[in-house]
Amino acid sequence: MAKMTDKITDLINPVLEDMGYELVGVEYVASGKHSTLRVFIDTDNGIGIEDCEKVSHQLSAIFDVEDPITNQYNLEVSSPGIERPLFHIGHYQRFLGNDITLRLVRPLNGQRKFKGAIGSVSELNHSIELVTELGPVTLDIDMIEKANLVADF
Repeated sequence: MAKMTDKITDLINPVLEDMGYELVGVEYVASGKHSTLRVFIDTDNGIGIEDCEKVSHQLSAIFDVEDPITNQYNLEVSSPGIERPLFHIGHYQRFLGNDITLRLVRPLNGQRKFKGAIGSVSELNHSIELVTELGPVTLDIDMIEKANLVADF
């Protein structure tokens, strides 16, 4: 699925930038005819329902022409929300020191789910150090299936 989301990201990012939006990330959840393509957008002023509608109409027109997903799916456009998903190394750098939860593609020492603070980010090794209750863990960003900020109330 990563290749398809990369292709979609490359396709829509310039359009969203021209519209004044930041593309936070793209997520595709395959589930037959109930598959979902989620596009997360943001601005310095936040995102409202009108923004989502405007972007959804624009992206639908692009997808009708480009047809990046051949099977049936639902398009969802939303803000990243308070428990913002993290998609790339820049997100980890931006939220250095914040608590996150994440799930790996495959277990590391028998564990797939982790929670802790982002202690450091290495662009050279394409990895993060996650400071957990049990100590620091170094994780390759390519091994992370899903990561989200933890809401701090």
